[in-house]
Amino acid sequence: MTPSLTRGSVIAVVGAESTGKTELARVLGERLTQRGIATTLVPELLRDWCIRNGRTPRPDEQAAIADEQTRRIAEAARHGVVVADTTALMTAVYSDLLFDDPALYTDALAAQAGYTMTLLTALDLPWVADGLQRDGPHVREPVDALVRTALARASVSYAVVHGRGPGRLASALTALNLASDTEPAVSTRVVGEAWRWSCEKCSDPVCEHRLFTDLLSRRT
Repeated sequence: MTPSLTRGSVIAVVGAESTGKTELARVLGERLTQRGIATTLVPELLRDWCIRNGRTPRPDEQAAIADEQTRRIAEAARHGVVVADTTALMTAVYSDLLFDDPALYTDALAAQAGYTMTLLTALDLPWVADGLQRDGPHVREPVDALVRTALARASVSYAVVHGRGPGRLASALTALNLASDTEPAVSTRVVGEAWRWSCEKCSDPVCEHRLFTDLLSRRT
């Protein structure tokens, strides 16, 4: 069961590019505020960094971005509930994928483990170009796989958020045990170290194949 949301609680939204992290974080923060929960939205630092510098970061600039993202989340958590539009984990994943540098995982996962809930946005939305920080639809599956692997390795539980529009918000609220009678009914399973995949609605495009392969291997 998800812990109650009190001051210092952090809801971390992570996932591959163009999977609706920013919009989900925004509407989730608005919904919590409407329910009387003092909530701060911490935006993605990388987006502003790319706009300000007119380029993507070099390998040697990744650590500072990850550290500052973590610092901003921690600072906001001093004043209430935080909804974080991405975390240092995503910087670590992209450093691993693009620069073959896994060095940022240790600190990123240590911070992630301290957050109240991790929401992983599913791959069920179409890819849309959005400036310098998006590399293309071909990186979404590898990024999704790296995020899941990192969370599993650190035994950090997470919930996969799927659906479009109100359904995506409803999926997040269900994961947080905050769904009301006005939200659409959705099925969301929290994934912990005992679960390799979330459920039949996890929206991982290769999930069914892997699950089928895993079931076959158990029979042989």
